[in-house]
Amino acid sequence: MNPNGLSDVAAVADTNVVTVMSRVWSHFSSHGSSVGTRLILIILLAVLVHVTVRVIRNVTEWIISRSHAHQSPLDFVTHAPKFVTLIQLIASAVTFVMYFFALGLVLQEFGVNLTGYLASASILALAISFGSQGLVQDVVISLTLIFSDAMDAGDMVEIVGTVSVTGRVEEIGLRFTTLRNFYNQTVFIPNRTIGNVSRFVHGGVYAFADIQVPAGADAAKVTATVEAAVKGMWSQFGAIILEEPVLGAVETAEGGGWQFLRVHFKIWPGQGGLIENTFRQQVISALRKYDPQYADWQVPVTYRAKTVSRTV
Repeated sequence: MNPNGLSDVAAVADTNVVTVMSRVWSHFSSHGSSVGTRLILIILLAVLVHVTVRVIRNVTEWIISRSHAHQSPLDFVTHAPKFVTLIQLIASAVTFVMYFFALGLVLQEFGVNLTGYLASASILALAISFGSQGLVQDVVISLTLIFSDAMDAGDMVEIVGTVSVTGRVEEIGLRFTTLRNFYNQTVFIPNRTIGNVSRFVHGGVYAFADIQVPAGADAAKVTATVEAAVKGMWSQFGAIILEEPVLGAVETAEGGGWQFLRVHFKIWPGQGGLIENTFRQQVISALRKYDPQYADWQVPVTYRAKTVSRTV
């Protein structure tokens, strides 16, 4: 193909684009069209931008939901839950700016100077910011929480401030951080009241019950008895025990000589009483058939970060 022909086509395309843009601009000028036409065009452009922003936001949320279901190749978003919050913040900001300028263009049609409108709006915004320092603090802290990785949507956290709240983060908004607590309540925490954030990196608390094998008892039978109690707890308290408990192998305490079984639970923060009381008493009651003197001290419950390394 003749290179000169390609250049001519490109030149014609550029000319057409410039012509279209000039026509659109002429409609906004005082001579290109009537006031009614310009107002309709402004409204249509505002609606178009709004719809575009909403479509982009909905498509993004759809991609994220598919990624969580492992049905999308774009699984990277599941490793950055803040992506959801950033998209929401950007969409809100773009929508606000678009309507702000649209209102200015509409007022211009009624004789208001656009430059003066922008200047007065800036002064008004500054005055409002001084009068609404709490709102400004909420916005600044929300951005700090997002970009500092203090917490992300989906994290299990304890937030200490005016009050202490423990739950799973649902959203970090411009004004409020939203948590879902143990009682299935949606808790809205003003960002400016957040003083300390403690993240449960594993999504819960690890509780370990070390069950001493009664002296002279068959370790295999004791294991079967404890395993039945563990399965019962998992079946009954699945809303508090966040993952299926892990039953370790029979171990011998070096130097002490006694044998024990270690059960690993992952539970909701603050619900340790379920293991310390209910599970412990069930085990003690079941093991007293091997040793009538079996006591509480033989089933210590501890909390730590290390997981069970050996399983049956």
